[in-house]
Order: sequence, then C-alpha cells, then structure tokens
Amino acid sequence: MADPCFCRGLDVVRNKIKMFAQKKVTLPPGRHKIVILDEADSMTTGAQQALRRTMEIYSNTTRFALACNTSSKIIEPIQSRCAIVRFSRLSDQEILGRLMVVVAAEKVPYVPEGLEAIIFTADGDMRQALNNLQATVSGFRFVNQENVFKVCDQPHPLHVKSMVKNVLDGKFDEACSGLKQLYDLGYSPTDIITTLFRVIKNYDMAEYLKLELLKVNPVMLFMPSSLLIYTVN
Repeated sequence: MADPCFCRGLDVVRNKIKMFAQKKVTLPPGRHKIVILDEADSMTTGAQQALRRTMEIYSNTTRFALACNTSSKIIEPIQSRCAIVRFSRLSDQEILGRLMVVVAAEKVPYVPEGLEAIIFTADGDMRQALNNLQATVSGFRFVNQENVFKVCDQPHPLHVKSMVKNVLDGKFDEACSGLKQLYDLGYSPTDIITTLFRVIKNYDMAEYLKLELLKVNPVMLFMPSSLLIYTVN
C-alpha cells in the first residue's frame, strides 16, 4: 500500500508501482496482485498519466484501488477505468463512540463539551477527529471547547451561531459586526463559510429558512483594506 502524499511523482509510479506490477508471482486462478493507493488525489497529473498506462498494460495480473477525498482530482482516463464507490460521512454517534474508546484507553482528561467540539470540527471525518483529539491533548493536556477550537483554528460556533440569530432577528448590523470580528481575527473566508454552513445545518429553525440560508450563500469578497459582503435578497 502506497501513500501518494509522500510519493506524488513520476518516479514512484515508474519504479515502485510499475516494478510491482511487472513482478511475476504464482497465484490461484482468478486471483490478482493488488495495488492500493491512499489519497490518490494528491498525485500530480503526470504521475496519474503514467499510472493510467501501467493500469492498462498490467490489467490482466494486477488490480488497482485508489482512495481519495476528491474524486474530481483524478484524471478522467483513470476514472473511466474504475468502478467508483462513494462513502458517506460518519454520523456524530459513530465518531463519538470511537472517541470514547480512545480517551478511555489513553486516560485523556476531557469534558463532554470538548468531545462535541471535536465532532463539530471533524465534520464526519474519523481521521480528522482523532488528529484533532491528539493535537488538543498534546498542546493543552485537557480537552474542552476552548482548547479544541484553538488547536483547530476555526471560528467558534457559538460566535457564528450568534451571527445567525442576529440575521433571523433582523439585526443585520450586529450580524455584519460579528462577521467583521472574525475577519479581523484572521480567519480565512473558507473557514468562516464552512463553519457558517455547519452551524446553519444544525440550527433550530424552520426548515424552509434553513434551506433558504444554505441556498442563498452570501458571497464574501475580502480585500486587503476592506470587507465587502454581497447578499442576494
């Protein structure tokens, strides 16, 4: 199994993967050699082109499995030769169950709100949840909301939730002020919008309002000296 995050270029495909595919082994009828590429979407375009050629030549003896986070980053010639299997994000309960096992085994001091913050920042990604847990413990030795959001460097959802409440109450000046505070703190537009979407999805409001807020996505244009917000009425 290869991790293209550390071997993204042509040399790995031409030397390691191709050499493995060329290697003659005796297998029972119907069995094949397996090449598993984790995070294949991080491979360069040139490496993917070389991989495509290798897949074509050795298709009779070798099968390739490519795991990726963004399938659109895999070139079309490879996608057309693969059966695509998509996996949904894990539920909050599934992530919480694994986190409880880890904190019990490692004797990690925590409060329930800290684990909730980790689940929020992970957004259905188990690896991200475990990485955030480890980083929080390494940095602060205690898992609570404040420490988790410091480590993950994301806008605090309570602050964003306050912005959403102000919008729903018609207090647009206060909502814009809250948004500018996040901007002044140095958060990127992507971080702000991502957190905003997560908060809206879990906010207790009428479903039609939630759908409208998610559909009418404010487009934020950040300039070096100003903050411009374009909204659609």
